[in-house]
Amino acid sequence: MLRPAAAHDAARRQFRRWPQLLCVALLLIAAHAPAASPDPAQPAPDVEAASPDLSVGQEPITPIPQPPAADPRKVALGQQLFEDPRLSRDESRACSSCHDVHHNGADGNRRDLSLDGKELPFNTDTVFNAALSFRYNWEGSFRTLEAQAAASIGSSDIMGMTLDEVVRRLNADSETAKAFYDAYDGPATRDNLLDAIATYERSLLTPGSRFDRWLEGDASALSPEEKNGYRLFRSLGCISCHQGVNVGGNLFERYGVFQPMPASRPVVLRVPSLRNVATTPPYFHDGSAPTLREAVRRMGRAQLDRTLTDDEIGAIVAFLGTLTGTYQGAPVTAVPR
Repeated sequence: MLRPAAAHDAARRQFRRWPQLLCVALLLIAAHAPAASPDPAQPAPDVEAASPDLSVGQEPITPIPQPPAADPRKVALGQQLFEDPRLSRDESRACSSCHDVHHNGADGNRRDLSLDGKELPFNTDTVFNAALSFRYNWEGSFRTLEAQAAASIGSSDIMGMTLDEVVRRLNADSETAKAFYDAYDGPATRDNLLDAIATYERSLLTPGSRFDRWLEGDASALSPEEKNGYRLFRSLGCISCHQGVNVGGNLFERYGVFQPMPASRPVVLRVPSLRNVATTPPYFHDGSAPTLREAVRRMGRAQLDRTLTDDEIGAIVAFLGTLTGTYQGAPVTAVPR
């Protein structure tokens, strides 16, 4: 019989293996799932080079789709509202002030400032592909884009407005009022204001990354180092939390499983999407990692209990660079600093 201390050590060693065990479980589930019928017109991905333990059509990451069909008048109105400073109390900022869709869908700041000049508690997350996540904001507080938009407008730190006051301002402008009548057959209301913003945000998808092209059959889309980075990403256990269409964004996870992280609160966070991650420094909910290499290094220690080598980090970073997609026909880019 093990002594209490020895039993504790044995249990701890077993627990430390959970990311790798979970990864294996995911792959076993995929291996026993019905195989998708391959499209004979598409060449198969270079599975032997990148994923020798998976079959075609069974990758744990899926390509980003094209944006959903939507009324173009609502999308255009939503974009107009997203860029409209009248949604803020003193008309000093718009949603686009922190979410720059001309670059990475966020900004390059460690943390943005509140209306009164204080630093906000969280790094600004990108709005690109946000619609593909199962919850919104770092703590996963909101289940819908409409609820998240309403909370941002009503936040005394972010926009400092009430929805009723925003509606009053918008209806007082004849041109904006006409845009609402054209899109919704009526004046601005709380509901159609939020619907227009959410409709626009659902259009902010970034398909066409090199990794997605590889998934769709272009064997030449990735370099050998990038394929090796993807292999490491899976075998080390990163994919236990970062998988699916958004390469994350679909579950909650404890922050700092094996090693403490600089910011100890909140303990549980929504796993962020890694789409376009190479363009969105700094990293983590507190913006404390200035580079992607540093973020990968910390994740290895804190979430996987691994001290990654420089070569391993380089390969994983190279793979992550292949997740950069396109918006309106152009690659997503970092905000110039």
